[in-house]
Amino acid sequence: MTTIGIIGSGNIGTAVAKAAIAIGEDVVISNSRGPESLADKIAELGPKAKAGTVVEAAAAGDLVLVAIPLAAITALNPADFDGKVVIDANNYYPQRDGQIAELDDESTTTSELLQRQLPGAKVVKAFNHIQAAQILTTATEAGTESRRALIVAGDDQAAKDAVAAFLDAIGFDALDIGPLSEGWRIQRDTPGYVQQLDREGLREAVSQAKRYADM
Repeated sequence: MTTIGIIGSGNIGTAVAKAAIAIGEDVVISNSRGPESLADKIAELGPKAKAGTVVEAAAAGDLVLVAIPLAAITALNPADFDGKVVIDANNYYPQRDGQIAELDDESTTTSELLQRQLPGAKVVKAFNHIQAAQILTTATEAGTESRRALIVAGDDQAAKDAVAAFLDAIGFDALDIGPLSEGWRIQRDTPGYVQQLDREGLREAVSQAKRYADM
């Protein structure tokens, strides 16, 4: 069994925690307000979950999910994530995050920004194109016909394989779409975003994605 460290106790972080616990994993969950603010959530999640600081969640996690507003990633201490496989679930919402020039001109992606913030980590894009509740409601066993697929993107193959294995364990096929720089293909407003698709359907949707400038 492994431990999933979760940075961010919002909808995505909570849903991934529940999915991990359902397959027997331990979870250490954190937020910006501190462990004491998570008492009710830990009571909800049960004995496989515990609250921690961001430092503790990162240290404990064999996989570490970052599910916080994009603008908040600059507060993450790079040293806390050295050597970790970090799952990036972020999307860019200018109305929430403020304007980020590099994303506005599409010269980089959200995951590349996180990788730059955490240079010693192995960042893998995942979970950004599924509604939080559907992490629990659309999961199915391996081999299920038309099983839902989720993407992974990253620059380290072993890290992507580890995240793909976790996706499979909690109920989803994985589609590897290449390096972090390809993560834009599943950002908001693209054909595959929040659509329930099997692997071939998702592959087709990703291939049809257009840059915002070309929409």
